[in-house]
Amino acid sequence: MDKKFMDKKSMEKIDFEDPKYYINRELSWIQFNKRCLNEARDKNTPLFERLKFLSITASNLDEFFMVRVASLKDMIHAGYTKPDIAGLTASRQLELVSEALHEFVDMQYDTLNKMLSPQLDENGLHILRSHKEMTDKECDFADRYFREFVYPVLTPMAVDSSRPFPLIRNKTLNIGALIKAKKNDVPKIEEDNAAEGKKASKKAYDFALVQVPDVLPRILELPKDEKDNHRVILLEQIILRNMDKLFLNYNIECAYTFRVERNADLSIDEDEAEDLLKEIEKQIKQRQWGEAIRLEVDKDIDKRLMSLIVAEMNVTESEIYKIDGPLDLTFLMKAYKIQGFDEFKEHGYLDPQPVPELRADENIFASIRKKDILMHHPYQTFDPVVRFISDAAQDPNVLAIKQTLYRVSGNSPIIAALAKAADNGKQVTVLVELKARFDEENNIVWARMLEQAGCHVIYGLVGLKTHCKITLVVRREDDGIRRYVHLATGNYNDSTARQYTDVGMFTCKDSYGEDATAVFNMLSGYSEPLAWNRLSLAPLWLKDRIIYMIEREAENARKGEPARIVAKMNSICHKDVIAALYKASSAGVKIELIVRGICCLRTGIKGVSENITVRSIVGNFLEHSRIFYFENAGKPEYYCSSADWMPRNLERRVEILFPVEEPDLQEKIWHILDTELSDTEKASIMNEDGEYVKVDKRGKELINSQKQFGLEARAYASEAARQVTNSRVFTPEKNPKN
Repeated sequence: MDKKFMDKKSMEKIDFEDPKYYINRELSWIQFNKRCLNEARDKNTPLFERLKFLSITASNLDEFFMVRVASLKDMIHAGYTKPDIAGLTASRQLELVSEALHEFVDMQYDTLNKMLSPQLDENGLHILRSHKEMTDKECDFADRYFREFVYPVLTPMAVDSSRPFPLIRNKTLNIGALIKAKKNDVPKIEEDNAAEGKKASKKAYDFALVQVPDVLPRILELPKDEKDNHRVILLEQIILRNMDKLFLNYNIECAYTFRVERNADLSIDEDEAEDLLKEIEKQIKQRQWGEAIRLEVDKDIDKRLMSLIVAEMNVTESEIYKIDGPLDLTFLMKAYKIQGFDEFKEHGYLDPQPVPELRADENIFASIRKKDILMHHPYQTFDPVVRFISDAAQDPNVLAIKQTLYRVSGNSPIIAALAKAADNGKQVTVLVELKARFDEENNIVWARMLEQAGCHVIYGLVGLKTHCKITLVVRREDDGIRRYVHLATGNYNDSTARQYTDVGMFTCKDSYGEDATAVFNMLSGYSEPLAWNRLSLAPLWLKDRIIYMIEREAENARKGEPARIVAKMNSICHKDVIAALYKASSAGVKIELIVRGICCLRTGIKGVSENITVRSIVGNFLEHSRIFYFENAGKPEYYCSSADWMPRNLERRVEILFPVEEPDLQEKIWHILDTELSDTEKASIMNEDGEYVKVDKRGKELINSQKQFGLEARAYASEAARQVTNSRVFTPEKNPKN
């Protein structure tokens, strides 16, 4: 056990599937969200960036409740008792998750109330917690705003025998109130009851509801005071101040905000669905009324009001979250955008830079013919990808365009280009994945638009999500037909491409073109190629390919040959892959994992994972690229992929792993991995307890990998712009100075 590696006989004694070697997926995700929260708590992070991180934790949490917590409840309802890879049943997971989430929410509001709000106040931004904090001048301003903009939009609802408790939509912010008829004011319904000889109730209505409209801004900037401070009030506070105007014949006994999150995971039987598009449309509507998963209420809520809401929502005590502050902290992203606080935001490396290999004055297809081109987003602009489609749509020599779309921006230039291409008579085939969670409605709109434009639209495969990112352009040239391919780790979304770190590659090599054609033939029909040249696809071949490469490293280590794995991804929780990594570690393979989010693998277990390290990087950009390095006995192989090492990616999705073969591109890939392995500012390291701790900076150079990539991209673009020709290749210095 104390050796660097074990022989096969010793390894055979270890049960690599023992639950003690694994971390529960849901608890691991909560650890990730804590790392995001730690950025909000980090005093070295600019103040407004800390606001943004706190908002992100709230957005993350919403989705976690609606999908993952909801999934656990579904398993419990179905009587599912099989334990997960960590040996936990669904009911036990729910207990542990609930306990951890209550602690997490408390920490969120501790961060806001004790750390961020005081600093915001000191620096001139006051987010008022209550309308009672407004001055007389501000009250007049807020009341005018209510009369002109808010009141016409509101629909106050009362509950009585003829008007049942209204359906509370998912994630909406609401105000619940207890109201009582004013003396000498008898509502008409009581007059009617009396006329019919019925006994009039002493309380006409005891409950009323107002939904805070999401069509209006959540934040209202109040007139600046004499010190030129920014003071803002939340929309619900303006409504609370004016509740008496909504129920004129009643006294408002109490009024408090509350919010409900519901099970939002779609349940679709694709085999039975005659029309997948229509079935998903129906399910999207039902998502608003799914089972209540979490109830958020003001911590000071009246007990009578609380009991009424709890009874109607049918939630348990563990599903109630009493909030010390404004509900739904995603509004902080709006606060981040308030003008006048640039000094408290990150600058210097956030703007995407040009890609020198793709000059604007050169035909993009001519540029790709010269050599394969690798792009690192968002440090380098996503514009060439949009241009690739747009130019293909206009180019008379382009015969066909084929593309997969998983998540697309709201006003996508790629969609417009594809529609234009079809209008120009080109063969356009687009796979629009309708089952992309929370983008279903958006994707339905795009699918119909593309169909109307004359594109051939595929809605994905039955039982699978198509998550791969690939575009194929078929072009007629002087020497025959040439296929241009774009492969990527991230979505064709020009909006998120400014926020997510991803890698994309252009190539026109025949081997990639043939594989790309085979991919689209599989997606549009039932044709499987006899063999693949370069690509590996899930769900049929990719998992086996990954395990084969891991086992190859283990065998090389036993032979005394160089063996190392560096893998960067979003999540790892596939038991078979983790077991293969454990065996490779036991054989002496050095394994360095860069995992942003969920990691079910444990490090530092004697004889099992002593040679494995796990680090997570949380920074201004969302780490999203999947990059893999295998030492291969001194003949390194480099890969990029759309897939994480998770069961859903390797077994229930169409995914692509593609090699990066050009030496200069391999150097760029290694530089990305090496820099992230050297990060000392934004990286956290998993310890033997499964907890994450920041890198110990003592005696180490301070490296923020994201900042370094941004500065390098800027230096690379600037140097390339100064060059008269492309005759020499510029290699950015490792640590450019500001």
